[in-house]
Amino acid sequence: MRTLYVMDPLDKINVSGDSTYMLMLEANRRNWETYYCTPDDLYVDLGRAKGNVQRVFVSNTEPFFSTLDVETKDLGDFQVIWMRKDPPFNMDYVFSTYVLDLIPKTTMVLNDPAAIRNCNEKMFALQWPHLCPETLVTQKIEQAREWSKQYEKVVIKPWDGNGGRGVLVSSYSDPNFRSMLEILTEEEKQYILVQRYLPEVKEGDKRIILIDGEAVGWMSRIPQPGDHRGNMHVGASVASFELSENDRFICQQLQQRLKELRLLFVGIDIIGECLTEINVTSPTGIQEINALMDVELEKMLTDQIIRYYKEHTEEDS
Repeated sequence: MRTLYVMDPLDKINVSGDSTYMLMLEANRRNWETYYCTPDDLYVDLGRAKGNVQRVFVSNTEPFFSTLDVETKDLGDFQVIWMRKDPPFNMDYVFSTYVLDLIPKTTMVLNDPAAIRNCNEKMFALQWPHLCPETLVTQKIEQAREWSKQYEKVVIKPWDGNGGRGVLVSSYSDPNFRSMLEILTEEEKQYILVQRYLPEVKEGDKRIILIDGEAVGWMSRIPQPGDHRGNMHVGASVASFELSENDRFICQQLQQRLKELRLLFVGIDIIGECLTEINVTSPTGIQEINALMDVELEKMLTDQIIRYYKEHTEEDS
């Protein structure tokens, strides 16, 4: 299958932990024609989505990537297109999904561009409030302060952050609390989330990978000493764990909706018994979970792509 990855530049990829690299490597192992470009390489000509793309050959030894010359292709020439650009989720990202919307339905775009545009990682989870920690979404500093009085500690974070950026733990009694809110809301110009602090984060922030709504791999990310963030970007370590009945219940609650939205590859985050995020833009964790669980998620995902492509092209034809 001819596959295009819309992603960050190849020279920015850390192959030792990158999930997109694993997907590309598996595609090459199957002799699929593999291309890549960045969102900046996409454009629209007479209503047709096109891109300046490069054929890329991927290896598990250096040099990990080798490319051919840039060529222009109609994006409808690909069977599969992956949107794997890392956040931040900004208007440039949103605009790239508009371009991807114009691709003919005979091409499978993963994850579905309308779904990744509409399903913000943090806000999407709030469609299941009974699964999430108590949460306030606001721009207003006084509202955030008053709401926080009911909890010993709260987490405050930007709605569009990633990798643990801007995630703070504080409380109403903290003399720095107002200043934190002023910074994060940019003086009441930006929305933030205020959530009840979950002390279980010290035991690990669980990441569960779902393929077509099914839980297939998981790991726990343990914050490093002196930090509260379970993000590998900021030094969290990874460990194995067993899915609890509550973890499985959360996955089951999400399954049908993820399938309806054509969100094939999703990573959900759970702290204690609470769902905190549903990562749909560019989920990570393949390599770490493979090592912990002795699985090959990239193979499972590629197998599912083949089944998924047959099912959904038949539906759209």
